[in-house]
Amino acid sequence: MHFKLGFLLFAQSSLLLLAHGSPIESPSESSHPLHGRAPATFKHPGVLVNKAQLDFVKNRVAAKAQPWYDAYNAMLADDLASSTRSPSPYQTVECGSASMNPGNGCQEERQDALAAYANALAWYISGTQSYANKAISYMNAWARTIKDHTYSNAPLQTGWSGASWARAAEIIRYSNAGWSSSDITAFENMLRNVYLPKIIGGSKANGNWELVMMEAAQGISVFLNDASSYDKAMNIFFGRAPAFVYLTSDGSCPKAAPSNGFTSCSQVKTYWEQSTFPENGIAQETCRDFQHTGFGISSMSHVAETSKIQGSDLWTTDVGTRIRYALGFHSKFMLGEPAPSWLCNGYVDLKRGRVDFQVTEVGYNALNGRLGIPMTNTGILTQQNRPAGTNNLFFGWETLTHASNGAF
Repeated sequence: MHFKLGFLLFAQSSLLLLAHGSPIESPSESSHPLHGRAPATFKHPGVLVNKAQLDFVKNRVAAKAQPWYDAYNAMLADDLASSTRSPSPYQTVECGSASMNPGNGCQEERQDALAAYANALAWYISGTQSYANKAISYMNAWARTIKDHTYSNAPLQTGWSGASWARAAEIIRYSNAGWSSSDITAFENMLRNVYLPKIIGGSKANGNWELVMMEAAQGISVFLNDASSYDKAMNIFFGRAPAFVYLTSDGSCPKAAPSNGFTSCSQVKTYWEQSTFPENGIAQETCRDFQHTGFGISSMSHVAETSKIQGSDLWTTDVGTRIRYALGFHSKFMLGEPAPSWLCNGYVDLKRGRVDFQVTEVGYNALNGRLGIPMTNTGILTQQNRPAGTNNLFFGWETLTHASNGAF
């Protein structure tokens, strides 16, 4: 019986190889170090920025030091930080393809969440109560209103907005900003019941989707002090991150994300739109465009930074290595180097790259600033993009928060 079972399994594997080509490695929980899991006690504020980092920024802005002072004023000049702007909550946010078919409440939700974050930062840095009140008004309005996200882009939309909500809420809750306990509870219920269920299971879509969904799930878990959801998010992240950025040590074929279900190298190469992999740092969406590639790298950086705050330094692991090479690889093309013929058939799409590749500050600060790793092209691009603004989706003002910020 054992022989027959073994023969059948062998035959099944052989047929799979004949049908699909060479097998591939898919990252699994067991292939990753068990750090990056929830701490015994969560640190607050603890999503993307901690108290020491916020205090560093506050002191730098007070001293009118650069680049923080100009970055702070640029944030205040953004429409999202306007004192006359008001929340626009929806009960059901309907986001179809490209968040336009339909697109009911999609932009309003994303921008209200970012507005809450901008005002939370402004409150912490300036101590001006009106900024805290404005941030609270956005969070309370949505907590009292939203019930669901629907249509095909719902998981992505929930990830984008959830990531910003978690950052804003952590700062306001843990800075004596005057957010009432009943309002905090309502906001917790919103994140737990409306946001987390939509993202915690991951996604089979392109890597930038699942990465921002796990970024949001991680941040929400910190705010909720939810160790179980934190661990689940990190498990999925550890499967997707090495399947988003290639290292030559992976072999001749990139890794496949567990959620994709690919069984052969040819399937992965087709998915990546790339047939050869001679350099570190190529990303799953490089041949799509640098806009979506930047989204994915940004979320990887955010997860690594939040993990560092929560006691697990992913910057010194495989995750940090992949972020380092992804930033360096894409920065050289953003700086004008032509694409070689082997890469994306000799053409890379830099559309909106000047906005959507303003994602280098967090990784550059961690890897070059704190760890001392040389990152020449990334450093040049980071300087050129300062002060980094927002893409009006989920990231913003990272020159302000992370430029040369070694505080921890």
